[in-house]
Amino acid sequence: MQKRDIYFNTELANFDFTIPSDPPSDASDDETESERTHSDDIVVGIREDGKLFCCMTVIGQIEGHYILSPQNKTTKYEHVIPRLVSVEQNSDVDGLLLILNTVGGDIEAGLALAELIAGMTKPTVSLVLGGGHSIGVPLAVAAKKSFIAKTATMTVHPVRMNGLVLGVPQTLAYFQNMQERIVRFVCDNSRISPERFRELMLSSGELITDLGTLLEGERAVEEGIIDRVGTLADAVEELKKMCG
Repeated sequence: MQKRDIYFNTELANFDFTIPSDPPSDASDDETESERTHSDDIVVGIREDGKLFCCMTVIGQIEGHYILSPQNKTTKYEHVIPRLVSVEQNSDVDGLLLILNTVGGDIEAGLALAELIAGMTKPTVSLVLGGGHSIGVPLAVAAKKSFIAKTATMTVHPVRMNGLVLGVPQTLAYFQNMQERIVRFVCDNSRISPERFRELMLSSGELITDLGTLLEGERAVEEGIIDRVGTLADAVEELKKMCG
């Protein structure tokens, strides 16, 4: 058996790191190629200098306890959790490359994924492309090294909720507590101070219909949220260095 690609079974939540060198005799070339390129079944593997890196994506809206509309592009947190555990536990995998292009989403689901990534012992590198908004900020800083593209943006804003909200003091206390959880996590995993991060969250001069701040690539680095402005090549090179 030759290790060439990483296959992920979304139903069984198992990685299969070995595939036959030749397709089975009863399978056609077209069927084999379809299996290899189906985005729902394959986690991209990057083999460099004898090291195997997994590439994982967080795109669209992070879906939590409630199923979103079929028209929404979503990342389902219950699918990502077993993948992260498999990467951490599999001795064949040397590191994780996390690609982010997300508008945010469920706060508790996003924090759950961020805590898992921050708690991994293997080298982890994140790269923000397009956008890493809202709860995407904790996900970006959860990696041991974070990158952002020059044209990418990140939105920092207060916790908010859609739908029916009870107008009682306990609701405000709940929002404040949740917001502080995000502040603590981001500041513990980046170079920005809690005071400055709260200033960005509550700024009223940048977003038209909301409080908050929109940070472009270089400014996100200047504020201390992201480590470096970079490209895919920079992120992969950093991951190779971290793997020794």
